[in-house]
Amino acid sequence: MEENKIPLRSQIPVEDTWATEDMYPSDEAWEEELNTLSADRDAAAAFAGKLGASAAGLLEYLTLSERVHVKVRLLANYCMRKSDEDTRDAKYQGMVGQFMSAAVGLNAATAFETPEIMAIDDKTLEGFYAAEPGLERYRRYLTDLRRRQAHILSPVEEKLLAASGEMSSAPDTIYGAFADADLTFPDAVDSQGQAHPLSQGTFVLCQESQDRVLRKSAYENLYHTFGNFRNTAAALLNAQGKTLKFNADARKYASTLDASLDATNVPTSVYLNLIEAVHQNLDKLHRYVRLRKKLLGVDELHFYDIYTPLMADVDKHIPFAQAKETVYEALAPLGEEYRAILKEGFENRWIDVYQNQGKRSGAYSAGASVHPYVLLNYTGTLDSQFTLAHEMGHALHSYLSNKHQNPLDAGYVIFVAEVASTCNEALLMEHLLSKTTDKKERAYLINHFLDQFKGTLYRQTMFAEFELIMGKLIGEGKTLTADTLCAEYKRLNELYYGPDMVVDDEIAMEWARIPHFYYDYYVFQYATGYSAAIALSRKILTEGESAVKDYLGFLSGGCSKSPIELLKGAGVDMTQPEPVDQALALFGQLLDEMEALVG
Repeated sequence: MEENKIPLRSQIPVEDTWATEDMYPSDEAWEEELNTLSADRDAAAAFAGKLGASAAGLLEYLTLSERVHVKVRLLANYCMRKSDEDTRDAKYQGMVGQFMSAAVGLNAATAFETPEIMAIDDKTLEGFYAAEPGLERYRRYLTDLRRRQAHILSPVEEKLLAASGEMSSAPDTIYGAFADADLTFPDAVDSQGQAHPLSQGTFVLCQESQDRVLRKSAYENLYHTFGNFRNTAAALLNAQGKTLKFNADARKYASTLDASLDATNVPTSVYLNLIEAVHQNLDKLHRYVRLRKKLLGVDELHFYDIYTPLMADVDKHIPFAQAKETVYEALAPLGEEYRAILKEGFENRWIDVYQNQGKRSGAYSAGASVHPYVLLNYTGTLDSQFTLAHEMGHALHSYLSNKHQNPLDAGYVIFVAEVASTCNEALLMEHLLSKTTDKKERAYLINHFLDQFKGTLYRQTMFAEFELIMGKLIGEGKTLTADTLCAEYKRLNELYYGPDMVVDDEIAMEWARIPHFYYDYYVFQYATGYSAAIALSRKILTEGESAVKDYLGFLSGGCSKSPIELLKGAGVDMTQPEPVDQALALFGQLLDEMEALVG
């Protein structure tokens, strides 16, 4: 494809697109299955008032619920993957809307489930297990559901909350349309006067350029454009915060943070302890900033200088085929069972590789029942290669959990979601470092490792602290205005990056381009997951087969245990400070080596 030109979807070779036909052969087949949800809704609704009546009735309902759950997830995956191929396509926007309406209707019709299951006393439920051995399949699901008994409402109230689901998702839906489909940005211009198309997908690539004029142009054009819509962006984020508070209040939680973390059975102390641990180690990030400023040889270090590689002459384009081969080699420590699945994904179109006009920005993995689907916007950089390793970590986590757990236990919670992905990244880095003795290349790789720490552990913790601040402001009855958001975000950047970084008005708008702020306290798990992944990667490399066996057990666990217990089974205890402290200590050691390598 022509350099600097974003192709149309129709111009992308089929082999570089994901195989949505593995879910449904056509849009018509999808719609035909969607239409069956009304019958499923009626069948499920017929159980209202009966779940506590008999073991046989409860088993029949849960069996039906499991079957419908599988269908709903596949329907969702198809229309959302198709919509993400080109977010401007009204047809697939409409299909997503159709699905959401059907799903909300189904949720409303089955809102009786949770309160009725809550109402069954422990003795009766144990009798049900004895009478119907098939219920053992659902014991974990029922136990976890009943864990939150204090926050479950009456059947009428639950039905009302379920019916509001489509409205609750509106801030995220509108933000996606705003940021990915509607916003357009002026071209960035390099030092030779050449224009470069600017989008959310090409922004980071511009920021990685050695051309400082291009970096600054892209930076200013992106954030000035968001700045032109600062009040709209703030209103969307405020609506998201108000939605979370409404739901937390309705369920009698003390805060939105409590509500979010209780859903995945993670103590709030883990969140707060992470922020405290990072605060105690900000001196290392300040050291990193000083080193970057020195190596770039600039009088002032700006945020448009934070992504460009420090060892520019080592940087090179990595074709996608080469990236796959390198990732395959790097993950050899995980064993042949793991790599066989990885190879299957590489060879059977699990991945949508390149950017096209209108395609959703960023990268993700979606764990469909047929196989995972991975969205990339691959650009040939070292970072793109790491993104491939990262997303395939998610993909194999989903694949193994789907293979070894029943559908109601297969969906791992977000607290552990980033562990498998960042463990892959850590193993890839170790592999690349082991293959080179060249001082310059080693410095280049260590710099990338440092940037991973900066971007994942420090930056995501800063995001988490920003979310915490937003939640507290909303909890106090305040409105998230653009002025408030910019002031708080700028203050955090000053705190985290220290006195050697110029914290300008442009970076104060960065909150407006972070979609994760609509994910309900998601981002802290990048940092905790990274810490756990560093610990696990070192166990795998030093202990070998026994550690791999424990790790594959973790990947196969879905949500069959609490996330804390799943990680303990793999050998990492996230209720203790050691994983975060050890990761930050490694960051300091890498800084030492980098400083020694570059003199």
